[in-house]
Amino acid sequence: MENECDACSCGGRHAFDDARGASSRVCSSSAWRDDGGRSGRIHSVESFGTVDGPGVRFVVFMQGCPLRCAYCHNPDTWDMRGGSCVEVDELMADFERNAAFYRTGGITVSGGEPLMQAAFVHRLFAAAHRREQGRVHTCLDTSGFGFSGAKSAVIGAMLDECDLVLLDVKHPDPDACERLTGAPLRSMLAFGDELARRGVATVIRHVVVPGSTDSEESCERLGRLIAPWRNVVGLELLPYHRMGVHKYAEAGIAYPLEDVAAMDATRLPALRAAVARGVRAARASSS
Repeated sequence: MENECDACSCGGRHAFDDARGASSRVCSSSAWRDDGGRSGRIHSVESFGTVDGPGVRFVVFMQGCPLRCAYCHNPDTWDMRGGSCVEVDELMADFERNAAFYRTGGITVSGGEPLMQAAFVHRLFAAAHRREQGRVHTCLDTSGFGFSGAKSAVIGAMLDECDLVLLDVKHPDPDACERLTGAPLRSMLAFGDELARRGVATVIRHVVVPGSTDSEESCERLGRLIAPWRNVVGLELLPYHRMGVHKYAEAGIAYPLEDVAAMDATRLPALRAAVARGVRAARASSS
């Protein structure tokens, strides 16, 4: 396939058998075509989310992801042909059933990769902001992969309705990022630059994987990478876990990190300090 795929501006390179065992990369044009955001394909909904943004949140997990992160614990979200098709009104009706619980929270859209369905996310966030009973806080949980000039208008419209972004920076090294995720870092960084340009409040998320992203050197490099983004309001270092391994077995997919133990969370304060050192060093050298 030479034409750009419908979902993520990959140039068609995802429409082939995946080396890690999936039947196809999810954004094959035969798998899904965007209808302008009138409907979206979702994996699931969490009614009382407490870890994906401030307060108690209504969390929508989108279906489909062009990445193949080695530590992904939801491989069932990869295929764009999975999940179920919904409209914005349906999700807002579900939100209203428990709206009293979300007064200090809001709506978060996660994935999968939400940027694959940015037009739908835009419509959902716009509905949340224009809700008759009062504005609802909106949050996007994304890797930033898929941002490009071809997609900038629809993603820009979505960001106009976005109050907070949880940006998952996979790895600060371009080569290591591609080995870890199967995708280049540059698109993700371009999205981070766009958030900074717009001043969108952003929390950096980073999964700490033993042997890959758990060294102080790597975390300092992460700090230097994010230092120019003055819109960053928080940092979450997430310890690698193995809770999704059974899903690989059920799907007949080899788990890439089979021999990697869960992260020792007691190391996180030292790694967080390393990120902070990297930020300070980069900002001092540029001042």
